[in-house]
Amino acid sequence: MTPAAAFCSNRQMLGPETSAVVENLLQALRFFGYARPGAEIEDLPGVTLIFCGLNYAAFNAALLARPVGADRQALARLIGNSAEQFGRRNLRWTYWFCDDYLDGAVLRDVDGVFNRFGLRPLTEAPGMYADKLSPPRHMLPALEVQPVADQRTQGAFADIMSVAFEIPHPVCMAIYASECAWKGAFRGYVGFSNGKAVATAAAMVTGDIIGLYSVATLPSYRRRGYAEAIMRQVIQEAGLAKTVLQSTRSGLSLYQRMGYRTVTNFNVYIAD
Repeated sequence: MTPAAAFCSNRQMLGPETSAVVENLLQALRFFGYARPGAEIEDLPGVTLIFCGLNYAAFNAALLARPVGADRQALARLIGNSAEQFGRRNLRWTYWFCDDYLDGAVLRDVDGVFNRFGLRPLTEAPGMYADKLSPPRHMLPALEVQPVADQRTQGAFADIMSVAFEIPHPVCMAIYASECAWKGAFRGYVGFSNGKAVATAAAMVTGDIIGLYSVATLPSYRRRGYAEAIMRQVIQEAGLAKTVLQSTRSGLSLYQRMGYRTVTNFNVYIAD
């Protein structure tokens, strides 16, 4: 079964909002499989593997691509196949899955399955959906939003991502400032305040849905509305009302105020 056919089958098993969140994330993360020389993507039955070409776990990912329900053995096979592929390349990596792809009993015991393959829990990311955004509750700061399209904006995007997410700067430059990056459907944006790059966002459009990713603000500019300002401008430019994202713990309250609702959850495991 092709990845597209598998996803069409999965849509029949998930609600439309959850399906929209999952599909958009699966497409967005493929960016790291195109972003630099040596990166690659393998679509295997039930799992998509993304290799960024660097030994940095956050950008090497296995993505569960279909529900496994109560079948622990199927889940173990998918994890094991992924571990074999990353092991051959001697890369650290992460494994992402949507909670709705597992039934309750398997989900409660899932740590044990992942531990068998040297993976431990890293984080959870609520999957959020909005039919349309709520109006701003306060005046947002002026922000000049530019697409990532040249060395200046590529470097600014990499700089902010490095600081905001505590990623080594050379890694961010190798990914986000690569000549191969930003040539596909995944688009990056930098927000400038008085000429200084202060915020980032990236967008992925799937059908009539826009997904927001890499939303970040320099520490000294936080809690002033810059993240909301860049998000709203990117969404407005796309001309789409329906929007999805995966939230961090720190961003959850902002997204709820903007009109997002949690419709699913993603668990992320990392190889030791």
